[in-house]
Amino acid sequence: MSLSRGRFLAAGAAAAIASAVPCRARSADLDALSLDYAYYNPPSLILKSSGALEAALAKSGVKVNWVLSLGSNKANSFLAANAIQFGSTAGSAALLARANGNPIKTVYLFSRPEWTALVVAKDSPLRSVGELRGKKIAATRGTDPWFFLLRSLRASDLDAADVEIVDLQHPDGRVALERGQVDAWAGLDPHMAASQLDAGSRLLYRNVNFNTFGALNAREDFLAAHPDVAAIVLVQYEHARRYAIAHPDEAAKALAQASQLEERVCEVEIRERTTYPDPAPGKAYADAIAGVVPIIRAENLVAAGTDLDTAAATLLDPQPIGAALRT
Repeated sequence: MSLSRGRFLAAGAAAAIASAVPCRARSADLDALSLDYAYYNPPSLILKSSGALEAALAKSGVKVNWVLSLGSNKANSFLAANAIQFGSTAGSAALLARANGNPIKTVYLFSRPEWTALVVAKDSPLRSVGELRGKKIAATRGTDPWFFLLRSLRASDLDAADVEIVDLQHPDGRVALERGQVDAWAGLDPHMAASQLDAGSRLLYRNVNFNTFGALNAREDFLAAHPDVAAIVLVQYEHARRYAIAHPDEAAKALAQASQLEERVCEVEIRERTTYPDPAPGKAYADAIAGVVPIIRAENLVAAGTDLDTAAATLLDPQPIGAALRT
């Protein structure tokens, strides 16, 4: 039995939840369901560790495949290729993906974290965002840390042309910062917490309002073809989210086991920088992603003529989680 499975199953009675949503009606033509797990998505780690989703879908013969997403950009690529049907991203990344034609909907909010900040080395002379002019900054393009960087620059009367952005995946950005290859890094937990604790890295700039929720996105074609299976996924996700809220120690252990980081690092992410909102995407989420629309326009991240307001309005779909929780 995996790290969290015993307590998770005992606390939630997975069999009762599995039987709450009929699954056979539309799953006859579905052999497998693929979804991601991510170090920045604690409920996904608990759900994967528990085996509860596999138990819920076993009677219908649907196999569950788990795919690791190292960042929102990876999750969006997997969704676009139909390599996964559910993927974990920041809200900003989900909006950019939909605006660029990725057929996804945000159906669930797994957390509202402060998972990104601008990070400098412990001996860095930098003390403000304004001092980043002309500096090298590592960031993963198309992710919340990348949008956070651009928004932070704009708030200090700078833009992307005033700095050199080095496109590195999140773990590589940490390495580059600690080796002195870049002057700053748009960090992401748990790598950011690890760099703070292990290398003494310092958070140069924080702003929780520039963090755009943890969004679980699903392909539209999957939602239309298999609403029954989608309901089971979301019921199990909600069970895992509630378990993470009630058992932060288990969430930290699940993160440590998956990421191979020390529990003390994972405790920072889980206990200090993660909160859990209403799981149905609503006004707060819409307001958060609206904050990146000017960045998308200014950086020409979508084709000319793209209606970003429509993309933002049609990204949210609270109906699946509402239906799942009413069963």
